[in-house]
Amino acid sequence: MTPINLWRAYLYKAQWAESPEISVAQGRLRGSVEQLYNGTPYYSFKGIPYAEPPVGKLRFKSPQPPTPWTGVLEAVEHGKVCPQVEMFSGRFLEGSEDCLFLNVYTTSLQEKKPVMVFIHGGAFVSGSGDSELFGPHYLLEKDVVLVTINYRLEVLGFLCLDTEEVPGNAGMRDQVAALKWVQENIAQFGGDPNNVTLFGESAGSVSVNHHVLSPLSRGLFHKAIMQSGVALNDWAIGHDGKERAIRAAKVLGKDITDPNELLSFFQTVPAKDLVLMTFKTVTMDEKHRCLPIHFCPVVEKTFDNVKPFLNDTPLNIVLQNKAANVPLMVGYNTSEGIMFIRLFLKKLDFILKNFQYKVPRELAQKVSESVQKEFGERIRKFYFGDKDISKDTQAIISLESDFHFVYGVHRLAHFVSQHNNSTYLYTFNTQSDLNIMKNVIMGVPEVAGASHVDELFYLFSTNMTADTYRGQEDARQKVDVMTKLWTDFAKTGNPTPDDSLGVKWRPYSQSSGEYLSIDEKLTSGKFADRERVEFWNKLYAEAGLPCITKSHL
Repeated sequence: MTPINLWRAYLYKAQWAESPEISVAQGRLRGSVEQLYNGTPYYSFKGIPYAEPPVGKLRFKSPQPPTPWTGVLEAVEHGKVCPQVEMFSGRFLEGSEDCLFLNVYTTSLQEKKPVMVFIHGGAFVSGSGDSELFGPHYLLEKDVVLVTINYRLEVLGFLCLDTEEVPGNAGMRDQVAALKWVQENIAQFGGDPNNVTLFGESAGSVSVNHHVLSPLSRGLFHKAIMQSGVALNDWAIGHDGKERAIRAAKVLGKDITDPNELLSFFQTVPAKDLVLMTFKTVTMDEKHRCLPIHFCPVVEKTFDNVKPFLNDTPLNIVLQNKAANVPLMVGYNTSEGIMFIRLFLKKLDFILKNFQYKVPRELAQKVSESVQKEFGERIRKFYFGDKDISKDTQAIISLESDFHFVYGVHRLAHFVSQHNNSTYLYTFNTQSDLNIMKNVIMGVPEVAGASHVDELFYLFSTNMTADTYRGQEDARQKVDVMTKLWTDFAKTGNPTPDDSLGVKWRPYSQSSGEYLSIDEKLTSGKFADRERVEFWNKLYAEAGLPCITKSHL
């Protein structure tokens, strides 16, 4: 090696040997240097506070700007998560109400890279942006800056009293505060504040859709990716927030209805006692018809001194073309319903006698009880015919997928594409040892398709998948394809801007319903799951609800 190259190698080594320090608006941060699987070093900044701790009198309130600090803040470990119970293990995580932190990962502090901000799922009751599930190794290889965030969950994030003080959506306002922090500070991490893509999965995907609809989020991002969840899904919007708060207070031993008294009471309740209140406040109809997601985004009442996060129903905002006109990617996994097989079979006796509860709430509220029963019977016959339901696993999966995800995604793509010619629809059917939800958590590797959550393991590194990724060329190739689609969209607004993947993903149009199937091979097509979508569309049309016009199916 020449003396010049030796000197360059020494400088490179010295650059990465030291813990990086940068300045943000609130003070100085010290991160750490980590390494991607391919050996490339990257900078990691964890546990950065993006808002004032929402504790004491700030509980349930909109997030306040973070207080500047003196000295250097060590940003080498994740901040506390919101109090919660882990969704699949059932383990209680005490966490902390002081949980409004974000994490930033980048391979350069000097460049101007596209920024991808991820919002985690978890039914608005669990989850965090921590690298245990959302490691940056795959995405950073594609030359982007990655940001992951925490936000307040369940009662702490979504209590609604229909008052100026607590109009609801505190957790969504947390996300807005994080996006504002990104606009103000991301250039210090080598990110471009004028090229920010917001993406999320499940409840995080619904969150992304709500930001596309919200006037508070306008201008804070420039593209959006929605994975397995949209604002038109039945579980994506809360109902009767104040009445739910009254029921929650009663569960906790306080029979009161005055909103000021409710606020005073809830501010005294230990945070751990507010965990899982979603399940303790359901109505009989919600127990059997809906997913257990009820402390979640709501349409706010109008007040003079409060700018609403959501000022109308998602359907109205979309139909009236009041959503942000940014490039959109939206889709679902082919067997989302794998995650619900056990619950369906557990309730099978009840379902067989009451199939009308498989009619979505939006439909049920529009038709009589007798029509609900008729619709329920038509749903049963369409999916199961005369088969033994308990043995028809694939039909259960299709029903639960369509009921909770698929039709809502198609409906949104159809409505949005009328005004937005950069709407891209996908179905995800990739299968390998990386499908952790299907193979490991649900334990049904023999079932066809990709489960809810499975696509995340092709976008984010985790301890569960590190050995598979390192040891299997097939897995690495599939991750490479998936991350290229996502990051090319983040960079350009087009997921296939060149011919390198051998396919052209064309925008969705109402006339052709274009979509991309992400499978062993990438293939383009028209009208994904057409027969099933057409079935639900007919029910919605008969109920007089806005739907995909028949001429477009």
